[in-house]
Amino acid sequence: MEKEIPNDIDELKAIIKMLLERIKKLEAENTELRSRLGLNSENSSKPPSSDGLTKKPAIPKLKNSNNGGQKGHQGNTLKQVANPDNIIIQKPEICTCCGKLFHQNEIEIMSKRQVFDLPPQKLIVTEYQQGKAICQCGNIEIGQYPILVTQPTQYGQNVKALCVLLSVQYRLPQEQISQLFSDLYQSPLNTSTIIHYLNTAYSQLEPIEIQIKNQLLQEKVVHFDETGVRVAGKTQWLHTACNEKYTYLFAHGKRGFEALNSEQSLIKDFKNTAVHDCWASYFKFDTQHSLCNAHLLRELMALIEQGSEWASQFHSFLLDCYYKNIESETVEHRYLELINQADLEEPKKEKIAKARGRPKQTKGRCLLERLIKYKESVLAFIFDSDIPFTNNQAERDIRCVKIKIKVSGCFRTQQGVNAYARIQSVISTFRKLNIEIFKSFSFLFSQEDFILPCLNSG
Repeated sequence: MEKEIPNDIDELKAIIKMLLERIKKLEAENTELRSRLGLNSENSSKPPSSDGLTKKPAIPKLKNSNNGGQKGHQGNTLKQVANPDNIIIQKPEICTCCGKLFHQNEIEIMSKRQVFDLPPQKLIVTEYQQGKAICQCGNIEIGQYPILVTQPTQYGQNVKALCVLLSVQYRLPQEQISQLFSDLYQSPLNTSTIIHYLNTAYSQLEPIEIQIKNQLLQEKVVHFDETGVRVAGKTQWLHTACNEKYTYLFAHGKRGFEALNSEQSLIKDFKNTAVHDCWASYFKFDTQHSLCNAHLLRELMALIEQGSEWASQFHSFLLDCYYKNIESETVEHRYLELINQADLEEPKKEKIAKARGRPKQTKGRCLLERLIKYKESVLAFIFDSDIPFTNNQAERDIRCVKIKIKVSGCFRTQQGVNAYARIQSVISTFRKLNIEIFKSFSFLFSQEDFILPCLNSG
């Protein structure tokens, strides 16, 4: 039964006021829900992989840039070698005109083509035999096995190095590594053997990790980031500190200040410029800060999709700064102009009503307050060419664990994730410094006391 409309004007005004408040609340809820439905990697922190085939780069390419390899790119085209392993001469046997048979000394080489292929898949077995000699004086001397040859049968250094790289760098689950050795060499490895190799590498690489940490603490700019991982059925966080030369990873049960202030963390001892994504815990440390502008561009894009004029202008302003289309002397003045404009557009007292708890500010107001508070950190890349525009270095160096999780599912033990973090740190650093990875890891397993390579890139 419909409710009767009252005749009293005051009652009607009260009903209209109530309805207007309800409409305002429903519009705010509708805006919030629509913004959630439209989230993608361009306007939020969602990963690009969630966009499917529609994903786009975080920073738009210049219109005049071409697809493919850019000018100055070094290609890796397969090239012929001077001394091939096998030579097969495709010579004519008989003259098709008169039937004459050709001799070898009549053959002239006109051209050559080379085929690169894998050698036959076979494990090389080296047998060590212990000899005994009896001297005339009656003394018995017995030969000694190499110090690392401890079992009647065991795998060698190259197999151990390959297992570690397949697990960490190439992210294969242990069962697939075992299957791969069965398919190639008819010799399946036990998963416990692979785990033993990983733990051995973890122990041997501790001094290398210390070198990496010490080098990063001396760098002018270091990137910081973190991402969630599943360890033994629980969520942990893999933290990174890195730059273009070194990578350091560590796992911790917490994401924020407790992890960043832990013994494993570097930022508590770092005094130069830290690039990060404005996670509040980073600002609790006495260091210079530079914010990732790719994150800001995504947040601005979300506001642009909701019709924000100031967000559109600020988005263009940041890209102009990135492409050097604006003079550095006018950057701060333009920045403050846009902040003042945004302050007029974003009402300070407008709240989004929630079902429970204290109402929160609009996303636009929250972003604006951060832009006001951290102006120097947003513009740091303008006034120092060594500071990058984004935190992509850290995101690239931490993306490997997301692929590992997608392939393998999770880490079963704390030791497993700790081993992964340290070994991946070393692999990434070696790759950045152009140190041969497989040869280094093979050497790691061939020495009782691993000799450290010098990681000072000078």
